[in-house]
Amino acid sequence: MLQARHRIMLIGWDFDTRIHLAHGRRWWEKGRSREHPSRLGSFIPWLTRHRPGLDIRLLKWSVGLTKLLVRGAMVLDLLRWLPRRRIDFKSDTAHPLGACHHQKIAVIDDVLAVCGGIDMTGGRWDTREHREFDRRRRGPGGRRYGPWHDATLMAEGPIAASLSELGRDRWCRAGGEHLEPVACSESRWPEALEIQFENVEIGISRTRAAYRGAPQVSEIAELFERQILAARSHIYAESQYFASRRIAEALCRRLMEPDPPEVLIVHPANADGWLEQQAMDHARAELVRTLGEADPQGRFNLFVPYAGETPIYVHAKLMIVDDRVLHIGSANMNNRSMGLDSECDLTIDAARPGNAHAADAIAALRHSLLAEHCGIDPAQVPALLARAGSMRAMIELLGRERVRTLRRFELDRPGPVLEKLAESQLLDPEKPQELFEPFAKGGLFRKRMLLSRIRNRLKGRAA
Repeated sequence: MLQARHRIMLIGWDFDTRIHLAHGRRWWEKGRSREHPSRLGSFIPWLTRHRPGLDIRLLKWSVGLTKLLVRGAMVLDLLRWLPRRRIDFKSDTAHPLGACHHQKIAVIDDVLAVCGGIDMTGGRWDTREHREFDRRRRGPGGRRYGPWHDATLMAEGPIAASLSELGRDRWCRAGGEHLEPVACSESRWPEALEIQFENVEIGISRTRAAYRGAPQVSEIAELFERQILAARSHIYAESQYFASRRIAEALCRRLMEPDPPEVLIVHPANADGWLEQQAMDHARAELVRTLGEADPQGRFNLFVPYAGETPIYVHAKLMIVDDRVLHIGSANMNNRSMGLDSECDLTIDAARPGNAHAADAIAALRHSLLAEHCGIDPAQVPALLARAGSMRAMIELLGRERVRTLRRFELDRPGPVLEKLAESQLLDPEKPQELFEPFAKGGLFRKRMLLSRIRNRLKGRAA
């Protein structure tokens, strides 16, 4: 953002102006980092004062504005921004009842863009070490939080202009003024950031519910399904949730074929918050239990990363298929992300013309992530995988006598009330009308259709 000269567009599920952008800054330290403020609420107006001609647009999910009630300092920040014509902060209400605006996009001068799972809010900062106890992990009020794992993709070139177009369209739908593209040809790439891919084609996929004449967009769900069904060797994924009926059915179809790929999903031990746990954790348990029935070769695996005895919260939304496809963005593996919420994902596919050279970098990324979660050097991973024969076998070979480990997810049987809640999809609908379906006659039982289809496939295969 320090390099921006024309426009900064920030689109997110949440923003908290109280956070500090300086890495690891302790809450009691001063709010300035050398020549500029590190606190987001002060940094934004500082930029407009010191960068003539720079406009800043921030778009946040509307329901998330209720958090302002407990963020007093953020209210003051927004009041300070109000008279500044080159700062505009809007809430996104352009979605049907029950949906949320969940994209996480930043665009700098239409030449540099970021898209992934990270919001500019509290509780997101951490390092790849994910230390079990790190004094630097503190929220805006000084409260400590646990290890946090997240991922995003930064890209420069035509992809930034495309994401800018998507962001400007979303801005207008939320009631903002029409924004023209920015004419800029200079690089904004941070000098200290290592480049992992060069000269690659990047695809954009979206989720958007039908609303006010805008049609339904389900590109992410369709892409997930195609990528899973095309997998040959392995699928490595990281997701905050695992509750999508459509993804589970695609995995089931592929696992029941004679040559199933290894599927390894890195996932948090529990969802963040009581309500999310009731919606997601029990739905996950039911899908995992059902997939186990459709997986006679034991190729499906769900693992939880740990730092010591503390589970690391996985917020990343990432999938790597056969070291050929990298899929990363804001969409979780749950129903909402497949059809209801607004989402944006990016894909690099080495099978696309001119992208073959990306395969090595995709493989290196998978090795790096496995090494991070297992507490080993990435250079060790290829030999360990060759020796063990699979990702799961490698994890079991390494054992649990290390600070950083991956532990197999253990199933719990929910009580009858929570089981009905999970089956109803009340808190995780794919379409707006599904919010009310559980209250209709027989609504709870219609959600068993996926499980019935899977079991019927199993019976047909046995026959």
